[in-house]
Amino acid sequence: MAKTIAEINKKIKKGEAVVVTAEEIIDIVEEKGVKKASQEVDVVTTATFGPMCSSGAYFNIGHSKPRIKLEKVYLNEVPAYTGFAAVDILIGATSLPEDDPRNRVHPGDFAYGGGHLIEDLVAGKDIKLVATSYGTDCYPRKNLETWINIKDLNEAVLFNPRNAYQNYPVAVNLSDKVIYTYMGTLQPKLGNANYSSAGQLSPLFNDPYYKTIGIGTRIFLGGGIGYLVWQGTQHNPGVARTKGGIPRSSAGTIAVMGDLKKMSPEWLRGTSLRGYGASLTVGIGIPIPILNEETLQYTAVKDKEIYTQIVDYNKTYPEGGSESLGEVNYAQLKSGKITFQGKEVPTASLSSYAKARKIAAILKDWIKKGEFLLTEAVKLLPSADSGVTFKPLKERPIR
Repeated sequence: MAKTIAEINKKIKKGEAVVVTAEEIIDIVEEKGVKKASQEVDVVTTATFGPMCSSGAYFNIGHSKPRIKLEKVYLNEVPAYTGFAAVDILIGATSLPEDDPRNRVHPGDFAYGGGHLIEDLVAGKDIKLVATSYGTDCYPRKNLETWINIKDLNEAVLFNPRNAYQNYPVAVNLSDKVIYTYMGTLQPKLGNANYSSAGQLSPLFNDPYYKTIGIGTRIFLGGGIGYLVWQGTQHNPGVARTKGGIPRSSAGTIAVMGDLKKMSPEWLRGTSLRGYGASLTVGIGIPIPILNEETLQYTAVKDKEIYTQIVDYNKTYPEGGSESLGEVNYAQLKSGKITFQGKEVPTASLSSYAKARKIAAILKDWIKKGEFLLTEAVKLLPSADSGVTFKPLKERPIR
């Protein structure tokens, strides 16, 4: 019998909802079958915790006396964007100081950047703000140096244009030299293989056709509550899929936002990637309402059923190509090694499965206690037949 989100919420309010994680549902389905499990289970919680470069935050510092229209702003030496109103600031996770001694101790380590700044802000640390302006009649001040703290800001909002990638390539290096990428350090001659996904726990693997996830979906975000606000940038739903609907390569993404003041540095961590720069590791958890047998079946996906592509990050990726060297599943990746091109290659994940498991458990607990209700999506994410696709840059010469 089909259920609605409203009916599930009634059960949550009464403390009667059956909530399990995406890990737990696998065993339940194997024991009871899809039909019975879909009747008994109301919500399946999913999660991911990994570096998400397309992340950032915006906030309003309030007006100084005399007033200033912020033009150039540095927060703990990290440049921020101010092309909005007078005292609104946007900081990106990958923004880097122009000349910061913290980033010169070990060249290429990028010890501090926008992601670290966001973590410090959430942790309640004082942040040094240095700003200049050209001055106007209504905003005459031209210089400002002060300390700011998240508790004093008017608004502080995490806004991430692209998170929770639905599948991502495995990065390898076929060259004779070590290379440094956003997928981590890659050793020469297939010395290692790096990936970044929670696999069977990851949100969009558990709702591969976006039947329940969409604009307005309430989520666990950075230790607080957030919302899905649009499809993420580079959303690409029309890729090849398995019989179970799982994309074989990079597909869907989500844009998310939430109140930074209610988040935790445990789940928003500044991250340094040698030779690449700074990023932000973000904790996201999404509940999947079990509306029918179909939605239940999708949540029972196993690592061995999720395939992704192996890509050379020395040549194919930087040159703008997407040629796959081969295919591998997440059970193989999580075993710690894969056999590829006749060689045993060690694997490592940039995302933390242990942290993802903890987020899924926290979200499960919130729902069971009635502290977190599900929301009906205002609009579902664009599907494979929507015409939405990821296009490369069309370069045109400027004369």
